[in-house]
Amino acid sequence: MTILPLEFRLTALPPLALYIHIPWCAKKCPYCDFNSHTARESLPEARYIEALARDLESALPLIWGRGIHSIFFGGGTPSLFSAEGIDAILGMVRTLTKLDHFAEITLEANPGTVEAEKFAGFKAAGVNRLSLGIQSFDPGHLHALGRIHDDKEAHRAVEIAASTFDNFNLDLMYALPGQTLQQAQHDVDTALRYAPPHLSCYHLTLEPNTPFHAAPPALPDDDLSADMQLMVEASLTGAAYQHYETSAFSQPRRQCRHNLNYWQFGDYLGIGAGAHSKLSFHNRILRQMRHKHPREYMEHALTGNPIQSQHEVTHTDLPFEFMMNTLRLTGGFDTALFAERTGLPITAAQTALEEAEQRGLIVRDHARIMPTQTGRRFLNDLLGLFLP
Repeated sequence: MTILPLEFRLTALPPLALYIHIPWCAKKCPYCDFNSHTARESLPEARYIEALARDLESALPLIWGRGIHSIFFGGGTPSLFSAEGIDAILGMVRTLTKLDHFAEITLEANPGTVEAEKFAGFKAAGVNRLSLGIQSFDPGHLHALGRIHDDKEAHRAVEIAASTFDNFNLDLMYALPGQTLQQAQHDVDTALRYAPPHLSCYHLTLEPNTPFHAAPPALPDDDLSADMQLMVEASLTGAAYQHYETSAFSQPRRQCRHNLNYWQFGDYLGIGAGAHSKLSFHNRILRQMRHKHPREYMEHALTGNPIQSQHEVTHTDLPFEFMMNTLRLTGGFDTALFAERTGLPITAAQTALEEAEQRGLIVRDHARIMPTQTGRRFLNDLLGLFLP
């Protein structure tokens, strides 16, 4: 057994990203376990933006002097906010932080909230990447998923996104209630007709504390779901997309920089209701979570304390936390990155790496560690080897 050092020290801090959570949706989907809340009345946009400003101000001592290379507006449905509101938030970020001039700035949107003039306003505010939650182009499957848009709105939303933004992502889901392999193939083929720079393809899962978990719909069996996954990977690889992460595919050099930073165990400051942060210092790594409910978050942020909980990552947890992110990358990671991002020698994970290699879940040499196809298929089993 390897004995971990009592102290560690990072020789350099990782890249820093900013996540901004907008917690409201027009309607809560029955499969969603994200921190999102149905907007039953007008949004408290101005008050929430003020809370975000106070939140960011209170976090400045933790990130002082560090540049921000990407911003991601997640939700919820950030596109429910006005273009003027998004512009005000980005103006606040530019004023308070060292935002890189060529930072990637992504905003999530749902087709039911897409308006051409509004999206032009988002672009004018500085958003340069749109992530569109299509999920399916099939009207029956959209209805089964509880989405507020239909197939016609899905097509219109993609057309507006493609004509407004040079860089955009489409979210698709497969293994949907009652879905056939041919229907899943049709969704992928339809998305490819728009040549999106980036596609995210997710297997529908039944998450605890959701209506779908309480009353499960009839889903494709494991064999059919596996066939759908293989079809997605083969179709997109055949269309010259790079499968660079478990659920992420991109045209060459169009990877999502923000999410790639997560998967490479980079740092991120999260502001907004329920947002999480991971911040590195030379001798510790800190995790934080903001108050989750929007009303409670605004009350605490406006009085100067948006943090609900925080803790330092222990040395024994670091190997698992690092691998939980980096082994989602199909190309794995440079071995030197482990020490660079954790402050620990790679020998801290030696026992688990040896077992993973013996079981055919990874391949490695002195320079790189990569999950095998089997490792990617059984990722939870692979990651479980690194649990302390």
